[in-house]
Amino acid sequence: MSDIVIVSGSPSSISKSERILYYLGDLVKQEGFLIKHISVKGVDAKDLLFGNFESPEIKEIARRLGKAKGVIVGSPVYKASYSGVLKALFDILPQDVLQDTPVLPVMTGGSPSHLLALEYTLKPLLASMKAQNLKGLYFQDSQLDMTSDHLIADESMLNRTNKQIEYFLGKIRREQPVF
Repeated sequence: MSDIVIVSGSPSSISKSERILYYLGDLVKQEGFLIKHISVKGVDAKDLLFGNFESPEIKEIARRLGKAKGVIVGSPVYKASYSGVLKALFDILPQDVLQDTPVLPVMTGGSPSHLLALEYTLKPLLASMKAQNLKGLYFQDSQLDMTSDHLIADESMLNRTNKQIEYFLGKIRREQPVF
């Protein structure tokens, strides 16, 4: 079973958001956690479009999210919000699927003016699913180098990212029962 589930809300096949999510997943793996990536691109479009609550695939996603010790959810900014396809997925998941689960919200956008999309759109969506929202990360295009192995080109953003991952993993470790 996966310790951490990463949900990508990007419908694009060449996505900065998805690349960041895989990068974050690698950081988490280095700390000994098992990762499961879920992308909205892999979910049957008919299930999303028609709200198929009985879809075996949707039920499996809900099961994985419900059992995860932590979740990372990411999306590009579209029209000052997260992607519509991410909303479609969360609309058909159980309302309490993220109950008391530490969740790290992540968004990517072209400019600093989209930063508030994280605070005013993605975090409220996750809170409505009963998630334990963390501060979150917003990456501007100018902070990323998609041609390099060192994806995060901006030093202060790299430091912020590492601190958020440490905090996220700390929340997960503290919540595990000690025997």
